[in-house]
Amino acid sequence: MADTELLLLSNSSIHGGSYLEFAFDEIQSFLADCERIAFVPFARADHDQYTARVETALAPLEVSVIGLHAVTDPVTALAEADALFIGGGNTFRLLTTLQQTGLIDVIRARIETGQLRYMGASAGTNMACPTMRTTNDMPIVQAVSLDALSLIPFQINPHYQDPDPASTHQGETREERIREFLDENDVAVLGLREGSWVRRSGEMLTLGGMTSARLFQRGQEPAEYEPGADLSFLLECSPVFDKHQAL
Repeated sequence: MADTELLLLSNSSIHGGSYLEFAFDEIQSFLADCERIAFVPFARADHDQYTARVETALAPLEVSVIGLHAVTDPVTALAEADALFIGGGNTFRLLTTLQQTGLIDVIRARIETGQLRYMGASAGTNMACPTMRTTNDMPIVQAVSLDALSLIPFQINPHYQDPDPASTHQGETREERIREFLDENDVAVLGLREGSWVRRSGEMLTLGGMTSARLFQRGQEPAEYEPGADLSFLLECSPVFDKHQAL
């Protein structure tokens, strides 16, 4: 996967800003020289509206955005695209639709061979992981399995939120839920706070954005990383998932 190019955003919008605005400079750099962007709107119900929103956000780049829901042959559309963007929404709905359309293997093959750049936001970032087990979403539909694209060998928790010591909420914090995940699975989990992203270029992985990220690993205390940090060591992970993975 030496030619793999990924841009994985924790989120697509931040308070007070428009869609993708906070990361626009990074997106412009990532999509440099790209002319056709295939967009996967399957995480939301209204595919046309979602695609139009992406077209508006990327209009300054003068690229053509092709919604994969609107083409008769998505495999050909992917073959003709320079980059693929999978947007946020419900991760279960996204994965289920990708499974039903048979696109997972096609997408993975083109990205791993460097024929297609991959950009994800929120649920789209979850989809780059080995599985969708660290999503924040409700299972509103039944996926065939929890396996995702496995473009990276570690998990990401988008929209990561720190515990609020002043909160009276008695439910689990995000940190507690990730620790529960690590009870059953031995794989690193990167908590991406809103406003942050990771960018992969071959065997290099760098943290970017305006906020730090928190790394969780089994048997270790969480570690903080600031924007600009080299996270390439995460690409050497050998994830071990629980025995129920294949059920």
